[in-house]
Formats: sequence, C-alpha cells, structure tokens
Amino acid sequence: MYFTQLSSDLADLCRTTAQFIRQEASTFDRSKIEHKGLHDLVSYVDQETERKLVAGLRQLLPEAGFITEEGTAGPDTETEEFTWIIDPLDGTTNFVHGLPVYSISVGLLHHKELVVGVVHEVNRDESFRAVRGGGAFCNDQPIHVTDIPELNGALIATGFPYKDFGKMNAYLQLLGAFMSRSHGVRRLGSAAVDLAYVAAGRCEAFFEFNLNSYDVAAGILLVREAGGHVTQFLKDGDPLFGREVVASNGHLHAEIQQTIREFWR
Repeated sequence: MYFTQLSSDLADLCRTTAQFIRQEASTFDRSKIEHKGLHDLVSYVDQETERKLVAGLRQLLPEAGFITEEGTAGPDTETEEFTWIIDPLDGTTNFVHGLPVYSISVGLLHHKELVVGVVHEVNRDESFRAVRGGGAFCNDQPIHVTDIPELNGALIATGFPYKDFGKMNAYLQLLGAFMSRSHGVRRLGSAAVDLAYVAAGRCEAFFEFNLNSYDVAAGILLVREAGGHVTQFLKDGDPLFGREVVASNGHLHAEIQQTIREFWR
C-alpha cells in the first residue's frame, strides 16, 4: 500500500513537471544547448526539470538518496534503503530538434531492488507507472505485454549509438538481422519510452547498449510488471547497471538473445 501511494504521488509530480517541459518546448532556442560530450546534449530544460523533480522527491521521501543524469542533487548518493534514479528529459536530442518523443523517467530502489517506476511521455501526456508486485498501468489503466510468440511477428525498438562507435559494425549486422526477421525496427530516441511501449504491448522487444541506469530504471520495472522479461544482451545479468538492455514480452526473449549472440562478442 505504501509504494502504491508513493507511485501515485510520483506520477502526479511527473505530470506537473511535464507541463513545464511542454511550455518550454514552444519557445525553446536551440542556441541554448550545451555539449556534455560528443553528440551528448543538455539544455537548461533538462537541468531545471531535474531540480523540480529532486525538490518534489525530497518532500515525498526525505531519507532517499539520488542518482541523477544532470547532477543537480549533488554527487550520486545510492543508499542502502531508498534511492531515486532520475532522467529528467530522456530524448533531449528529440526535444532540441522539436521531434515530439521525449519523457521523464523516475525509478525508486528499495534495498537495491526496483519497487516504483514512472515514465511520463510528455507530448502524449501518458503516465506509465508500476509498483513491484502491483502490475503496470498507463493513465491508470492496466497494461500488459503482447503474446506474440516469435520474432517474425514482432515489432522491435532499438536505440542507435551516438557517442561510442566501437561496436558499430556488430550493431549494424544485428540491426540488419532484426530488420529481415521481424515486422520491422523502430528508433524513437527515448529508451524510457521504448521500454514503456514494450510494457504497453505497442512493440514486442527493445534492445540497446551504452545505456545508463537513469535511462532504464523505471522502464525495467514497467516491463516486468506488465509480464515481460528484461536482461542484458547475452545473459540474465543486472540490466539496471549493466549498460545494455534487452526487454521483451518474454515469449520471444530466447530468440532475441540468440539473434544477438550471432553478432555480439
């Protein structure tokens, strides 16, 4: 009951904060972007959104630590009991270019386990939330992964490398395999949205590498609570901090991993 109420309060906070992002999107000046690294963009909207989220989360759970993308809460402070994991604007490049696919993603760890997750897709104003053991929801309606049993009937989501191109050849071969063996491959530009869409049954699987915990924390819980499966590429390791994620409806997870195994070393 405690985490259920907390997830509802978190969803309300994300919904309110998303209004700020929509407001700024209408007047955003692309000259105000900064570069954290090669092709790694940040704007005042990311930073101010994170400040708003951190302030609200400190009221909800004063004892919690933080892992944040933009560092507005200070140095990362993962605690033994509670830790919030925040991506204030997942899909910044989309936002900067006016492409309307970006989201807020917030997950909560309790004793190192994901227990609450919210992904708020800003432009569709869709609130995806999950509580460990309590199911997954979109705008308070239950959601579930699909029952598509094989890759040849699946729609696959992915993310393209944007700053680390050391495995580009292997990735392109893998991409070609999925394109030829499935209904198609989509790249939306927000890992949090991709994971939420797997949970909601809008696609059957998602894979991407070089991800951070704040990209995937909430989405991992969404997929699991919607009946899906989430792992690393080739093993059932920790996808939260493992830098790579495969999420699926569960039925075709082994086939997805086998396809990856053909090209990934």
